Amino acid sequence: MVTGELKRRVDALWTEFWQGGITNPLTVIEQITFLMYARLLDINEARDENRQKRTGKSFQRRFKEDEQHLRWSQFRHLGSDQMLPLVRDKVFPHFRSTVASGTAFAEFMKDAQLMIQKPGLLVKAVNMIHELPLTEGDTKGDLYEYLLSKLTTAGINGQFRTPRHIIRLMVDMLEPKPTDVIGDPACGTGGFLVSVMEYLLETYSSPEAVIEEKDPETGAVEKIFTGDLLEDHRDHIRSNMFHGFDFDATMLRIAAMNLMLHGVDDPDIHYQDTLSTGFTDKFPRQASEGFDVILANPPFKGSLDFEDVHSGLLRQVKTKKTELLFLALILRMLNTGGRSATIVPDGVLFGSSGAHRQLRQLLIDNNQLEAVISLPSGVFRPYAGVSTGILVFTKGGRTDNVFFYDVEADGLSLDDKREPVAENDLPNCLARWRSRDPAEDTDRKSKAFFVPAAEIKEAGYDLSLSRYKERVYEEEDHDLPHVILGRMKELNDEISEDLAELEDMLG
Repeated sequence: MVTGELKRRVDALWTEFWQGGITNPLTVIEQITFLMYARLLDINEARDENRQKRTGKSFQRRFKEDEQHLRWSQFRHLGSDQMLPLVRDKVFPHFRSTVASGTAFAEFMKDAQLMIQKPGLLVKAVNMIHELPLTEGDTKGDLYEYLLSKLTTAGINGQFRTPRHIIRLMVDMLEPKPTDVIGDPACGTGGFLVSVMEYLLETYSSPEAVIEEKDPETGAVEKIFTGDLLEDHRDHIRSNMFHGFDFDATMLRIAAMNLMLHGVDDPDIHYQDTLSTGFTDKFPRQASEGFDVILANPPFKGSLDFEDVHSGLLRQVKTKKTELLFLALILRMLNTGGRSATIVPDGVLFGSSGAHRQLRQLLIDNNQLEAVISLPSGVFRPYAGVSTGILVFTKGGRTDNVFFYDVEADGLSLDDKREPVAENDLPNCLARWRSRDPAEDTDRKSKAFFVPAAEIKEAGYDLSLSRYKERVYEEEDHDLPHVILGRMKELNDEISEDLAELEDMLG
């Protein structure tokens, strides 16, 4: 639970980096991540040492006898002039040495570099991070999510952090099981994978295993879900359930840390462009029918050269547009019967090009397109104002009816501030989805309704909500034209009188 006090600590840490000349939010989070990792390495080493004393069982040491000075508990007491060169020249190279040794998070710390140049900033950052509750399972995950919430700019390739409440809607709609294999081909900070973990903990906690904690400052009560009913699946969850790929090394490191802090000890996170030919070569199992569930918000911007794209994807949809290629990729990565919820720009739903139509036809004729959730354009502010939708589909079979829902409000203002508001369609969207019935949900004036696949085909596979929703317009009474004209003449007369008075005043 992130209390007001913890938020103030993180805010203060953020300010220290800003004042120290490191102003790029992604760089700040990356550097904090490295320091968190250094502390967690030491924490885990100390735990294993204590366990060895109790049981006599040896363990694979993270720090050799001549490396003890590289541990967080040792260097955090150093003065600024000593700490900076040690962390920069010794501790960070040690991170990279763990890559070669085959320990967990090999790719996570690959090419790690200390960007902090001011000795005083490093000391302050180390002291502040030492006070953060990284040993508390639920709190440390929430804490890192709060840190990630400070990412407020989009990347150059159109990637940006997906709002947590939108992610959670998508996860709730798919209802993943603890036996599923979960993937994200453009995982960013790992938000979708983390949300699945949170969903599993909430869903598979018995009533007596739910702990309630009160914020000492606000009095707000938060439920902590222990996931006691997941015990039979713990090994699968820790090392085989979650798989993510990204071509941004910084995002990769942040995603790995995010998952680790949420209880996923060894997530399968890789530096990889999943649209490239190299994906199949390096990860043949994941590239083709390797997943039960895929959740994604792939990059919208940009296009690729045909020679860089896997030929199998181009056979499905001949295009350079990444948003279309990612949908084809997801279909390829899913097992038959596998499910996906994917965010797409509105252009995917109604684009008139041959590739757009080809992709929509593929979804409807050769798979089960289950839902089109229309989102308001402000959902991704302040990152971007692009209009988007969520496609929910199952690989294989055919489409009979498609569920449409018109989300007009998501509980936050649709401007750059994104402040809480009363209007929120998301709970109703989920409720209508869970109780959906093609025979009953036929009123196209409502927020939720079904459209037969045959009608969509007749409309050229158009999936835009406006194509099928019936808008209700209230008739307004207007004054007759001569009445309006009379009022205009009266206004003109008043203006003329005011101008005359002004002229008299000016002499």
